[in-house]
Amino acid sequence: MRRVIDTNVPIVANGRTTNATSTCQLACLDALRNILENGRIVIDDAGEMLAEYERHLSPGGQPGVGDRFFREILMNFTGKVERVHLERRADGSYVDFPADTRLNRFHLDDRKFAAASRKTGIPVMNAIDTDWLNHRVALAENGVEVEFLCGCNREEWFI
Repeated sequence: MRRVIDTNVPIVANGRTTNATSTCQLACLDALRNILENGRIVIDDAGEMLAEYERHLSPGGQPGVGDRFFREILMNFTGKVERVHLERRADGSYVDFPADTRLNRFHLDDRKFAAASRKTGIPVMNAIDTDWLNHRVALAENGVEVEFLCGCNREEWFI
């Protein structure tokens, strides 16, 4: 199992700063535990994903499973992490992010995850980021598969 993991997944797993349902939080906990035990996490070799994780998670690995996920990435590069090079154009955009006008409003911060997914053919895990949900058709048609851990019904994501 190899996955690109949007930052919202470990944030929800931590159970802090979110009003995700307990079902959604449990799905994120299970997904992260599974990938930490049996899989590999795909990140960019420039460190942009790590920098985003660091803004929202504790590198000490405490107190939540999302924090442990981040710590494992930092401590266990050879066993758990696969790095991918994301080439950029002169304007700073990712070569592997689809040039589809339907994705013009897709969050700039999430484009690195989508580009990594498209380049590697590996799904992106999402929990409660509506941008992935709102753009799922255009992303899928452009080779970006999204794994919706909390389902595709936004009303079921939050308490």
